[in-house]
Amino acid sequence: MRVTTSKSKHSESFYITKGFINDKGTSTSVVIRKLGTLSELLKDHGPTRDDVMAWAREEARLETLKYKEELKNKSVQITFHADRQLDYKKQTFFRGGYLFPQAIYYGLQMNKICRKLKARYKFQYDMNAILSDLIYARLLEPVSKRASFQLASEFLEKPSYELHDVYRALDVLGSECDFIQSEVYKNSHFLCERNDKILYYDCTNYYLEIEQENGSKKYGKSKEHRPNPIIQMGLFMDGDGMPLAFSLFPGNTNEQKSLKPLEQKVLDEFGCQKFIYCSDAGLASEDNRAYNHMGERAYIVTQSIKKLPAEDRAWVLNKQGFKRVSDDKPIDISLIPEDDTGLYYKDEPYTTKRLHQRLIITYSPKYARYQRTLRSRQVEHAQKMIDSGKTKKERRNPNDPARFIGTMAVTQDGEAAGIHKFLDEEKIESEAQSDGLYAVCTDLLDDDVSGILKVSEGRWQIEECFRIMKTDFSARPIYLQEENRITAHFLICFLALLSYRILEKRLGYRYTCEEILNTLRALNFAEIQEQGFVPLYERERITDELHNVCGFHTDYEFLTKSQMKTIQKKSKGRE
Repeated sequence: MRVTTSKSKHSESFYITKGFINDKGTSTSVVIRKLGTLSELLKDHGPTRDDVMAWAREEARLETLKYKEELKNKSVQITFHADRQLDYKKQTFFRGGYLFPQAIYYGLQMNKICRKLKARYKFQYDMNAILSDLIYARLLEPVSKRASFQLASEFLEKPSYELHDVYRALDVLGSECDFIQSEVYKNSHFLCERNDKILYYDCTNYYLEIEQENGSKKYGKSKEHRPNPIIQMGLFMDGDGMPLAFSLFPGNTNEQKSLKPLEQKVLDEFGCQKFIYCSDAGLASEDNRAYNHMGERAYIVTQSIKKLPAEDRAWVLNKQGFKRVSDDKPIDISLIPEDDTGLYYKDEPYTTKRLHQRLIITYSPKYARYQRTLRSRQVEHAQKMIDSGKTKKERRNPNDPARFIGTMAVTQDGEAAGIHKFLDEEKIESEAQSDGLYAVCTDLLDDDVSGILKVSEGRWQIEECFRIMKTDFSARPIYLQEENRITAHFLICFLALLSYRILEKRLGYRYTCEEILNTLRALNFAEIQEQGFVPLYERERITDELHNVCGFHTDYEFLTKSQMKTIQKKSKGRE
């Protein structure tokens, strides 16, 4: 603390001020206490100006002692002035939620990956700052790259780069996408154990805000049923639901062909050699099964009952031969009560031209009830369509109620045939036969059925990965045009997803995606007279656990600047 004065035409004012270094690294000061004007102070502390100055310096010394004592007692006193206006363009709001994914980012050693890229490309901008900020922005407020740059200015640590550097960095990130994925996978073992003995694979697609095809942006069957060109993504996920690797391919490419190139990269660059491949029926072609029958790999895939040979399909629909999964007790599923919640199975060898396999059929009364309820609603909808005369000509969706509408040509007195619409009871009955049934095919001929089914049931997590990227991280629509930058966009979404999954695992899977992301987005602070920060969020159990798993605490009534700098260092793994 020191004494400063301010002179005007008719008076001189005395203040006690405190010096500090602001966010820009500039030495500045803040007024702690106004002592009064010289004319006022001469009355009590005169008779000369030197006497007033001596008294003021003593007051400053006492304020310094008081401040040091407050620090010891962890209490801070700040003076506000009701007659003082705010400074122009003075930022007081700061986002602090990025500190928690920052602990994951540095735990994955992505800063070291950025150093390797700098040595390779010799760029001058701060790749580590750009990549980290883009990942944090995707978690906290998924917006465009330009808006992400603006958002980063609200972080406690300001961007050390310009907007044009972001787009230059995207070109490098897109070119080195495979290298970054493999390095991140290897580094992820430092943070948590990876269950890479089971690998799930699935594909989805993303639409772009363009009308014409260009490069890999091709017209295809969009998941959102939009008329825009799309780009497709293939994603590998490990047995714990954590993303492992991804690839992009043109929107008009058969997704069956996307597996081998990406899996070869996993084999060559990730060091994964022994694992069980698991996918839905759409990615379980004979070629893909044969490919995962080689080496130390195996597969567990969904099998379409409709596509089975007639003899095998008849065996599937036969209600005899089932056993209870829990204890292998034989059961006749036609005698099971409707409210039963068990799971039943039967299996047999299933040999094709190239593979000796095992076909496992499961029956779930709960799943059967769900399918019956869903179909009854669809039948009602189909009847309404017939009654109204509004029926579709094209029925692309396999769950479209119009599939139950049959057509028949009728004539009256030799006139031209008319089209009669009716409910196809035979079609309804045919579908009802497979209610509750589910088929799995595997080359694990001797493994326990319950273990095989448990692996197959884990496929829902990869669908959740796609949902999080599309909905919570706003991975689509894509506004970028250049191929490398589009790849970089998905790399950022992929790394954000991995960071979230690791954080979710550290929290013991006790919170939903919405709860975790909403909490991170609410962890904000207000700066008080450049002295420190006041948290603007509510302390809850989830905030306590976030602080505990990341190794630092921001949940104090007031955080001095030095405390906040220490927290920032801890979130980067630096004490």
